[in-house]
Amino acid sequence: MRLNIRHTTRYRFASPVAHGIQRLRLTPKETQGQRILEWKMEFEGAYEQLTYDDQNFNHVTLAAVEEGTREVVVSCSGKVDTQDHAGVIGQHAGHLPLWAFLSQTELTRPGPKIKALIADVERSEEGMVGTLHNLSDVIREKVKYGTGSTGVSTTGEEAVEEGMGVCQDHAHIFIAAARSLDIPARYVSGYLMMNDRVEQEASHAWAEAYVQNLGWVGFDISNGISPDPRYVRVATGRDYSDAAPITGISFGAITEDLSVDLAVEQQQEDQQQQ
Repeated sequence: MRLNIRHTTRYRFASPVAHGIQRLRLTPKETQGQRILEWKMEFEGAYEQLTYDDQNFNHVTLAAVEEGTREVVVSCSGKVDTQDHAGVIGQHAGHLPLWAFLSQTELTRPGPKIKALIADVERSEEGMVGTLHNLSDVIREKVKYGTGSTGVSTTGEEAVEEGMGVCQDHAHIFIAAARSLDIPARYVSGYLMMNDRVEQEASHAWAEAYVQNLGWVGFDISNGISPDPRYVRVATGRDYSDAAPITGISFGAITEDLSVDLAVEQQQEDQQQQ
């Protein structure tokens, strides 16, 4: 499947910026079942300083905010070919060892709510993948999808206590539970082509667990499936903070408004042949 992606993030500041730097993880990486045909990033009110691959092999761009600006716009667009591998990415790669994905972080550390959730997960006769799908089902049952009740700093434990969250929260809960079961797990940020619309309000997030003899396997807890060709992986990490699309600091100004415009759609066969 060939996917066309357009992603624009707009920052408006309450006053002119004296100095600022943004760390951008917005460039997809080639992995099993994913080939990047085109990708470009453009800036208004900022400029690229350097690019590098981080400890998770994420493509990172550092952008400096122009002095005195009151608005920064980061626009990304590209084409990605995807294939269906039932969510299987394969063997571990990256500078971090596999055991690094067994230790909890501030966002994933389990408390009594997550521990109780783990106790409700039925061990599948089909093996580890089946058990992890059961875990995904339990999380989706106990933590309903709903915006507004959580934020980027909400922990998995807090989301279970709230009983509501978004894809980021579902991923953190899954990671917390998997690691508690001695299964390496990591966070994934990326894009998902929706079946009912092209325009979206935010990018997507899911989780991956390391399964013996398969390697990394994806689980989209919010939708109850493993990723298929509608998904594009952009960044991975131990939690959201490692894979966040944009992080940064600024001096002399406070962010007044942040807006995201995102469109993901399939390119039709006749367009591909042109």
